[in-house]
Amino acid sequence: MKAVVSRWARSAGLGVACLVVVTVAAANAPPAPGPASPPDLSVHVNPFIGTDGHGHTYPGATLPFGMVQLSPDTRLEGWDACSGYHWTDTVIHGFSHTHLSGTGIADYADILLAPASGMPRLDRGLGGATGPGRVFRFHKATERAEPGFYGVRLADEGIDVELTATERTGLHRYRFPPGRPIHVVVDLAHRDPVVSSSLRVVSEREIEGTRRSSSWARDQVVHFVARFSRPFAFTLMEAGEPRPDVREVSGTDLRAVLAFDAGVMERAGSSRSTGELLVKVGLSAVDVEGARRNLDAEQPGWDFEAVHSAARRTWNEALGKIQVEGGTARQRTIFYTALYHSLLAPNVYSDVDGRYRGMDGKVHVAEGRRHYTVFSLWDTFRALHPLLVLMEPERTREFLQTFLAMYEQGGRLPVWELAGNETDTMIGYHAVPVMVDAWVKGIRGFDAGAALAAMIDSAERDHFGLAAYKRKGFIDSRDESESVSKTLEYAYDDWCIARMAGALGREETASRFARRSQGWRHLLDPETGFMRPRVDGRWLTPFDPRTVDNHYTEANAWQYSFFVPQDVHGLMAALGGDAAFVRRLDDLFEADPRTIGRDQPDITGLIGQYAHGNEPSHHVAWLYHHAGRPDRSAERVHQILETLYGDGPDGLSGNDDCGQMSSWYVLAAIGLFPVTPCSDEYLVAPPLFDRVVVDLGGGRSLRIGASGAGGTVGGPSGARRYVAALRIGEDEVTRSFVRHAEILESGKLELTLARKPSATWGRGEDDRPGRFGARPAAGAVVAAPYAEVSDRVFRERTTVRLVSALPETTLRYRVHHEGSEPSPAGWTDYQEPLVLDRSVRVEFYAVRGDVTSPVVETSVHRMPHDWTVQVRTPPNPRYTAGGPEALIDGIRGPEDWRIGDWHGYQGVDFEATVDLGRPMPLRRAGAGFLQDSRSWIWMPREMKVFVSQDGVTFQPIAGTGHDVADDASSYGVTSIRDLLAELPEGTTARYVRIHARGFGTIPEWHPGAGGESFIFVDEILVD
Repeated sequence: MKAVVSRWARSAGLGVACLVVVTVAAANAPPAPGPASPPDLSVHVNPFIGTDGHGHTYPGATLPFGMVQLSPDTRLEGWDACSGYHWTDTVIHGFSHTHLSGTGIADYADILLAPASGMPRLDRGLGGATGPGRVFRFHKATERAEPGFYGVRLADEGIDVELTATERTGLHRYRFPPGRPIHVVVDLAHRDPVVSSSLRVVSEREIEGTRRSSSWARDQVVHFVARFSRPFAFTLMEAGEPRPDVREVSGTDLRAVLAFDAGVMERAGSSRSTGELLVKVGLSAVDVEGARRNLDAEQPGWDFEAVHSAARRTWNEALGKIQVEGGTARQRTIFYTALYHSLLAPNVYSDVDGRYRGMDGKVHVAEGRRHYTVFSLWDTFRALHPLLVLMEPERTREFLQTFLAMYEQGGRLPVWELAGNETDTMIGYHAVPVMVDAWVKGIRGFDAGAALAAMIDSAERDHFGLAAYKRKGFIDSRDESESVSKTLEYAYDDWCIARMAGALGREETASRFARRSQGWRHLLDPETGFMRPRVDGRWLTPFDPRTVDNHYTEANAWQYSFFVPQDVHGLMAALGGDAAFVRRLDDLFEADPRTIGRDQPDITGLIGQYAHGNEPSHHVAWLYHHAGRPDRSAERVHQILETLYGDGPDGLSGNDDCGQMSSWYVLAAIGLFPVTPCSDEYLVAPPLFDRVVVDLGGGRSLRIGASGAGGTVGGPSGARRYVAALRIGEDEVTRSFVRHAEILESGKLELTLARKPSATWGRGEDDRPGRFGARPAAGAVVAAPYAEVSDRVFRERTTVRLVSALPETTLRYRVHHEGSEPSPAGWTDYQEPLVLDRSVRVEFYAVRGDVTSPVVETSVHRMPHDWTVQVRTPPNPRYTAGGPEALIDGIRGPEDWRIGDWHGYQGVDFEATVDLGRPMPLRRAGAGFLQDSRSWIWMPREMKVFVSQDGVTFQPIAGTGHDVADDASSYGVTSIRDLLAELPEGTTARYVRIHARGFGTIPEWHPGAGGESFIFVDEILVD
């Protein structure tokens, strides 16, 4: 590590000195004749940043948005294997051609090549001089990486490996030691489960094949053609067995072992007497011929240095779209590496002839554009796509055209699209803000009417809680898991739709979605000030905002309670105004950083309860602007920039999520941030650099200058951390934000910085961001009332109290008795608490003036019998379903176990004893169980029934198994089974004990291999 870090320090220092000289010459001397060479900004990039910790980046060779990501695979299993590489590893499996950057789920690592200087084994045994295998040692000091290049020495093999890439192809250069057998393994069975594959030897220098796999992308297809600079002899392998004299094989476990003449290699070697072998590989998702065309078009020759130099030039052109002066060497390394990571995805998915594999699995042609894949939209709508709108407007247009093609071919806008598959990972319909943000900022070239229709279609579906959200304006946790997060993110997306509809003159649609965008009001608990889960019309109790559970998406109430970017001023008013809002933000950053509840590895980078390592927090540090305190935003943003990003392998505080973490840094470092994408506003803060130039495309640029009190802008002292004045073009403004149109028109921002906060800049009401349209008039939305219930499940009677979330409202209700229609009297004005002795459902709503709230429901349930229950081992604290009585209350848990009606037991057997109150004749006994192996939940191995007359001595009497598959075929399938054992005729007992033996250790085929499995149970059944 020491050698790598020192290399980056030296490179960064030389690079910046060159940049300063060029800038000074331009300012003080006439221009030199001819075009100036662009600065070599690649020297500032350290691709190893983010490869340690949980950054999940890879160091290999690729181009901006390239189809090929040629990188070493050092790790295949576990959460930190998502990119295929981890800094702490010291062995390499080989070099594959596709990788994901910063994701939280593993996939890709397709078409692996592994060179060997001896006879290779095909298992994962460790390679070495005495027994070469498929896993090779390497030393960190021999690793080199820069944009478009990766190199390493396989220590025991003595092979020097160098990799570079074009947009759709990869190029390998291997230098072998003399006098050793030389082989290359082409592995199609590597990593993901293979559905089908084929290999064919085309000639003595070319091999081709296809790999179809099912992992995160359920149906991923990769075709390839590989050409070698030397002739080879070959052996094709199927399921580990050689297939002699066969030039073509198909199956699910295929490899090719290629042997090269060592004498020929040695004679062709370099002056170091090492044999050199080049391998170039073209990919396509369409067919083998597409891979061949890509290879012919992008790599017609065999000049490694030329391809490497072209990759470096391409990266310098891309990185050169933002040029900075000033700051420290460390800041420039972090900045340009962040910019590099921001340009890795989405990835080109169309071939050189425009063909691509669509969401329908068919071949389509992208006319006059490129088609893309890898859209991590829940993450990237927040910063990455707004950054690309600024610096890549033409490519952004292609993204939007890709979205519409996906909608036409697959019937939906993408949510988290991967390799032509919709994974439905994460929540919301965040293709919407990406499209609307681009439209609002002037990007055209796509059918706006068709785009709006696709957006509305996304919002009008009934899946993922949308049916309840449309009906009530919010999602109750009984309707859908992650109800708080889904409500808040749907509401923001709806505001974006309202913006687009308004821009197109669709006023009724704009008004409807603007009202929907106020759904956040129904979840804001007026007592605690948090976005709190509603459970069957009540507030979740007990409630602790630090709790991480299934009511939020990878977060808790602290982190999600500020997600109202479309109406920050409305949120501030609801929380008590400017001062109260500032205090609430301070409380967030100063809170105890410990969380409780579920262990969520994404919640990292904590400052108090602010979690920069995950996306729901990414706008929060900037919200002080809205309360007239941009100085407080500047302090928090500076703290994050300096403490949660670094220039070493562990330089990211969370997984990069296809560039989102990095894009946050890029925007914050240049002093601009879009808290509300689609609003046309960028909040302004002190940049880290003295000068910034952003190429906006179309011959336009933005120049940002920062000057003021002594000291460097972003140096260790942070001497100039506050904005004292802002000039947009020639106009000085007191507001703390700038509009996109002003950036395009003026092309120039000048900031005057100071050591102390300004008493005027950004303070006035009109100087604050967030006062834009597409919101309903004040009072147009009445927050939903809520119920307070003494006992949801009761034995004799319970009390229901109805409460309005707002003053000056009237409450109305009606009661549905179990199995009957609503009361014939209809709605009744609420006067006093309801005392109930039957199972009923109560509907109620609030009225203020002529505006009504959504209708809310709450249910109370009388126990169907007088049984009691005791559980031997307490359930996992996250899955208690409210207590032991949930096992006998007659309310069955639904398929979506995240809603909370199931008992969950991890690593232990389930055992519970029911006291029936008196001896009873029994026919059957058992319980309901759930399996969702993707979530580590399996059916029990077996279930046994014991009976007793006295509750002390129990007799085993019956048992049963089940027919639910527990192997890889069950992955992703949710099953519910009632395991009921038939009891011997004449059985009578007072006590019934149910014992279910756990599934045990998670098997090797599963991503959680070696972990402890869960049993989920509800309800105990006795008759």
